[in-house]
Amino acid sequence: SPLSQISFYLDYVALGEIHLSPQMCLVGFVGPIRFGGLILQAGVIPGRSLVLPVTPRGWQSSRFLRGCSMAQQEERGVAPPVDFNEDTIFEKIIRKEIPATVVHEDDLCLAFRDINPVAPSHILVIPKGKIPMLSMAQPQHKDLLGHLMLTAAQIAEKEGLDKGFRIVVNNGFEGCQSVYHLHLHIIGGKKLGWPPC
Repeated sequence: SPLSQISFYLDYVALGEIHLSPQMCLVGFVGPIRFGGLILQAGVIPGRSLVLPVTPRGWQSSRFLRGCSMAQQEERGVAPPVDFNEDTIFEKIIRKEIPATVVHEDDLCLAFRDINPVAPSHILVIPKGKIPMLSMAQPQHKDLLGHLMLTAAQIAEKEGLDKGFRIVVNNGFEGCQSVYHLHLHIIGGKKLGWPPC
């Protein structure tokens, strides 16, 4: 059965949704998925994320995630979607359909705290206009890209990251991109290691 053959990696967690992607999934299926103590009806499409629309008590805790046999707290890239026009979770956050802890918003971008921070300060900065990947940016985007970088620096200053911080942009599957809407990670508040890989 699929439950005995397929394992999943945690992509990201948002309020109301748990996103997983199959580690090895050559065929799709629709059926029950065991996730921690839950059994859910869901479908899996090869190379695509699995979205579980659930909010069990404690689902955001690392202890709960460690107890899920099909999830690992390890950053993994996701294959690009077939249709880049499909909504991602970030479009839903921009439209205020999914709540987020917003720290900055202007006409061009939105910044909010990562729900799974890897450091005391971990903020995502996203453009309101969709660019799926940095490698897909065009010359007409240069002002927007500069605005994202300047905004990130201003947010880092407000966060008190005067001792240093890191800006990360994941691009593509091997770059560990899991949401195909360009976003900058502002990471700081502790001594960071190098290399990051």
